[in-house]
Amino acid sequence: MSCSCGTSVAGKTAGCNNNGGCATGGCNKLNVFDWLSNMDVPVQEKFNIVEVRFKNGRKEFFKNENHLDLVTGEAVIVDVPGGHHLGHVSMQGELVRLQMKKKSVEVNDEIRQIYRKATLKDLEKFEQVRKREMPALYRTRNIILEQKLEMKLTDIEFQADNTKATFYYSADDRVDFRELIKVLAAEFKIRVEMRQISLRQEAGRLGGIGSCGRELCCSTWLSEFKSVSTAAARYQNLSLNPSKLSGQCGRLKCCLNYELDTYMEALEDIPEVTKLKTSKGEARLQKTDIFRKIMWFSYGDENSWHPIPTARVKEILALNQKGEIPESLTEDKAAVSPVEATINSDLERMDERFKKKDARKKAKKRRGPRNDKGKTGAQKGPKKPEAKAAPQSGTVAAKGKPKPPRKKNRNFKKRNRPDNDQKS
Repeated sequence: MSCSCGTSVAGKTAGCNNNGGCATGGCNKLNVFDWLSNMDVPVQEKFNIVEVRFKNGRKEFFKNENHLDLVTGEAVIVDVPGGHHLGHVSMQGELVRLQMKKKSVEVNDEIRQIYRKATLKDLEKFEQVRKREMPALYRTRNIILEQKLEMKLTDIEFQADNTKATFYYSADDRVDFRELIKVLAAEFKIRVEMRQISLRQEAGRLGGIGSCGRELCCSTWLSEFKSVSTAAARYQNLSLNPSKLSGQCGRLKCCLNYELDTYMEALEDIPEVTKLKTSKGEARLQKTDIFRKIMWFSYGDENSWHPIPTARVKEILALNQKGEIPESLTEDKAAVSPVEATINSDLERMDERFKKKDARKKAKKRRGPRNDKGKTGAQKGPKKPEAKAAPQSGTVAAKGKPKPPRKKNRNFKKRNRPDNDQKS
């Protein structure tokens, strides 16, 4: 697919110098994918109306009465009021019929025709005409400032025959530009048409990158602009910060409406409530997770939030309507706290331990003392006399009598005499 932003004399894509993806066709502005191109449509004759794209994504329908063999992206010369213009084929075939039905365009004689395919000479002339657009834009803005008009000039589009120019502007109120048209006609020697556009259309013609990091929807695929209100942001639990909710056009972002229907369906199961009555006090709603169906409540000035399922919230609402007040957000009646339960369980375990210990002592007293082999006193045989231990010096005998002192060796003094050492 060739680029609609211009083709050079050599037949190569000239581009629009905005560093965009011109190879994809029209710098990605309102591109169309023909999903019926590889299918055999059961029709006798091909639909003879073609959709043609002009500068910055502007599109119109034209009849192909001459039955030209056209290709998507090919430059053609079409009939316009007061002359002719050059555009590029964006769609043809049965898709055009569906598109016309979508836009409520009737097939009648008001639809103009395609003259012929653009020649090399037409492309050269159109390229020279487009070079006038930027100087004319700057000069017109200066004239607007001189006349002190409350309007913003956005873009200028010259016809391929260089006889007419369309000036696109935006303004908050009505502007009396009759004097301006006279000055512009005398300045550029052409017929002047002033066309007011909205701020969203202005952003779509200029293009840009959104906060999501992608190209603006209005400059790539979005052609119908629906009204957006702050209620869409409230339903989706978004902060009402104008700097975050506004797009490059200064209006609310169009993407706020993309998921609004899904949120509205999910909100049907969530009750509308601001506060709940419990024995601990009034719990106020702080936050709602729509898709997880969880609502956070807090008591008074507490910093902690309590997550409650929506089913439980409905139960509390039903109790409040009956005049009943539950004990807390999670329970209807008071229950033993986990701390008290653990303390009581410890006491019960201690009681059981001491009961078992006392039972063992009582059983031991009933059985009597045990011997080394584990037999009771009733099972013992006659006591054998024990062997007497040998008396030791400095100790007391088993019967309580003192032990006799140990006799010293007679030769002890003789062996230890110094005379013995000399003799040896």
